[in-house]
Amino acid sequence: MNLRTIGSVELNSIAVGIHVADEMVKCASVDLLIARPTCPGRYLIIVSGDTGSVKTAVETGRDIGKDMVIDWFTIPSVHPSVIPALSGTSLIPEITALGVIETFTTVACILAADAAAKSGAVDIIEIRSASGLGGKAFVTMTGDVGSVEASVAAGIEGVGDSGPVASHVVIPSPSQELKQKLL
Repeated sequence: MNLRTIGSVELNSIAVGIHVADEMVKCASVDLLIARPTCPGRYLIIVSGDTGSVKTAVETGRDIGKDMVIDWFTIPSVHPSVIPALSGTSLIPEITALGVIETFTTVACILAADAAAKSGAVDIIEIRSASGLGGKAFVTMTGDVGSVEASVAAGIEGVGDSGPVASHVVIPSPSQELKQKLL
């Protein structure tokens, strides 16, 4: 999938989220990548398309969602590893060093993952979003220790106003047992 720009709106209401998703695809020429409930009673919408259309869709979503919007973004030129990591379809041959960034919203986690992937030679393993996590999300990544450290730092910075980051860690040499659970 060749994505250019993605945008997201995360809401505190499933009903309003479904309405917002519908209006976002009606107001602009965008593709609906994700529209699903997440914990705890939130709704996540991600759209893709050209930058102007995605910005229009996100603005519409924010306007309709009003006070139910908890977070949002538009990312022009999203890193190609972000969408496979969201859907759990990343192909990672091996895990060397491991980096983890944990956030309070899915939107913040996607921003962190994109910034981390763009900053260094890391592979994004997975972006796990808010299902069974009490509204939190986390991204896992691998590469050499220096790259993972730099990417985790860039990911934390990339969260920006969507923060704060709940927690983060770099594990230079994870155990084989843990690696098996992550791949």
